[in-house]
Amino acid sequence: MWIGGILGNDVYHLLAAFCIYSILGWFVESVYMSFCNRRLTNRGFAKGPFCPIYGIGALAGYFLLRPFAGNPVMLYLAGAFTATVFEYMVGRLMLRLFGEVWWDYREKPFNYQGIICLESTIAWGFYAVIIIGYLHQAVMDVASWYTYGPGLWVLKAIIFIFTIDFLHQLLAALHFNVTDQRDRLVEKYQEFKARWY
Repeated sequence: MWIGGILGNDVYHLLAAFCIYSILGWFVESVYMSFCNRRLTNRGFAKGPFCPIYGIGALAGYFLLRPFAGNPVMLYLAGAFTATVFEYMVGRLMLRLFGEVWWDYREKPFNYQGIICLESTIAWGFYAVIIIGYLHQAVMDVASWYTYGPGLWVLKAIIFIFTIDFLHQLLAALHFNVTDQRDRLVEKYQEFKARWY
């Protein structure tokens, strides 16, 4: 499973790239927002230094935009457009699931519903050129630093820790209280037991 191919890349290297991009995305956005807010700001959904939206976005962008790699202008335009559409879709999904979007562009000029704005669209185009033109090969080289055996253990540990962190934050965001759910289950069990015994 781990070494099978997907569009010319093995799963092991793709997962490693996903983790690297998720950490890099968290770092870049947290530094930028800390500068804007003039205080340390964690821009991740979870507590740890991991933003999976950047891992997904970078890899999806790489696979979608790879055909434009030889044409920087087309790469920029396609990257700006696809990332803006992706950002809008994620924002709408967040509104539906959580009732809010975790960013707000309403104070930015040329924004739409506070979910997307011209400034971000321009930045997405540059990110596409940087990631596909320069960064992706470096990320894949970093993913190759560890041999398959130890590297797989590192990946599994990172993904496990992130998953626990993410689920904890997701349950909190959905206002899911484990104690309340446990108490409800115990109450249902007691009702069932009283009825049948």
